[in-house]
Amino acid sequence: MDEDRIIREISDGGCCLGIELGSTRIKAVLIDSTRKMVASGNHDWENRNDNGIWTYSLQDIVTGLGACYSALKDDVRRRYGVRLGKLASMGVSAMMHGYMAFDDGWRLLTPFRTWRNTVTARESEELTALFSFPVPQRWTVSHLLLDIKKQAGYLPSLAHVCTLSSHVHRLLTGADVVGVGDASGMFPIDQGTMDYSRSAAEAFGRRYGYDIRRLFPKVLAAGEVAGYLTKEGALLLDRDGDLEPGCPLCPPEGDAGTGMVATNSILPRTGNVSAGTSAFAMVVLEKPLSGVYAELDLVTTPDGVPVAMAHTNNCTGGYDAWISIFSEVLSAMGVKTDRSRLYDVVLSSALEGDPDCGGLLSYNYISGEPITGLEEGRPLFTRSSSSRFNLANFMRSELYSAIASMRVGLDILFRKEGVHLDVMNCHGGYFKTRHVGLRMMASALGTPVRALSTAGEGGAWGIAVLASFLSARGMSLAEYLSDEVFSDSESTTFVPDERDCEGFDRYYRRYIAGLGIERAAVEKLEV
Repeated sequence: MDEDRIIREISDGGCCLGIELGSTRIKAVLIDSTRKMVASGNHDWENRNDNGIWTYSLQDIVTGLGACYSALKDDVRRRYGVRLGKLASMGVSAMMHGYMAFDDGWRLLTPFRTWRNTVTARESEELTALFSFPVPQRWTVSHLLLDIKKQAGYLPSLAHVCTLSSHVHRLLTGADVVGVGDASGMFPIDQGTMDYSRSAAEAFGRRYGYDIRRLFPKVLAAGEVAGYLTKEGALLLDRDGDLEPGCPLCPPEGDAGTGMVATNSILPRTGNVSAGTSAFAMVVLEKPLSGVYAELDLVTTPDGVPVAMAHTNNCTGGYDAWISIFSEVLSAMGVKTDRSRLYDVVLSSALEGDPDCGGLLSYNYISGEPITGLEEGRPLFTRSSSSRFNLANFMRSELYSAIASMRVGLDILFRKEGVHLDVMNCHGGYFKTRHVGLRMMASALGTPVRALSTAGEGGAWGIAVLASFLSARGMSLAEYLSDEVFSDSESTTFVPDERDCEGFDRYYRRYIAGLGIERAAVEKLEV
């Protein structure tokens, strides 16, 4: 029986573990030798705005990891009646970008800044000009330059700079390393060497006096052993002391890279959209772009292939807030309903809306949105007296708003650069009500979109697969994914409807034209 095999693999230490620290949830996924998920655990957490900086504390990170792993152990015990004590391999993923600065004793020098902080506009522009390479505000080097220019008091003690994934990896292994995909959201990467660009690092050193290659973690590619779980690392995860140290870890990755793995989107002419708290579309390039665009990141797959990324800070948070209001209304009326059913019913109503949302307009800007030039955000909904204001159009507007900013970057790729895709793979919370999310996304992109059956587990499953890739001898990552992981996977594909695409285009033009309303709200409305 399959369950007997799984029990043996868990007991014998034959399973691989993936942990991903997302914006609102830390998730752990255990996979067996067939790369199928056999158990999972979650811990909800939330960033806080501390003096204008979106952050998590170091204690948040440690507490969350322990709680998440404990939930995974409980799930293993409940499903299979065995204790989880040994692992074949494991990996850590986390939200990309951001800034963590430490002294030589690994003491944090300034609060951790997440990707959500849009405070480095001038630094981003300055570095883009210096490198002739797009450097977004979210990138680690932008935040480093911000503090250099401010002459931050901690700089004389600065010895290490890293991302969240590499920080957690070091807690577990003691190794100061980072996967090439995550590294490509810190600093430009040279594809030939799969390391930080030497020319860019030398230019930074000459102008600002800091050696990037000394401060930043060592870069590793998928398939390389990135260290081994230490006794201290095992106890950090498993407070009961059941977890044995010694298993190898794959290079720590960002959520963009694990999203590519989870959707088998690492070859040219493939792409994926990860849409949840934030949204980003990743398009694997066949050739270099002809220009430098502030609206696009240039990053890499976990094995170093160039990727263009259109990233937005805001996605589902706008309509999540409205559905919470609807839930409160039902509760006030004494009506009890399952939250997931409420999402399905309310979001599905959008399918009955007008293709252009009947003249309604929404902005889901909980935080700033660099791709449209806004350092701060104010969630807004507006309509004219002649708009068709009903639930279907309102929810369609909210769903469109969640992905409209991403279209800014994708228009450059598809219309200006002539990039072609065979299909766009999708995953994330935007697709929980799958038929709705896929239809809305297809309308926005004008290209077929697909959700793989495995994509529901997202980046935690993706980093577990990268951990299992450590044992794949003589295979490229693309071969491993195609031949071993996705050979029999099921998927749902949605082909865009011409009327829906025309409707989204009308909404998008209204969205771009109305950005002045959002800017005025930022200027006039205090938070």
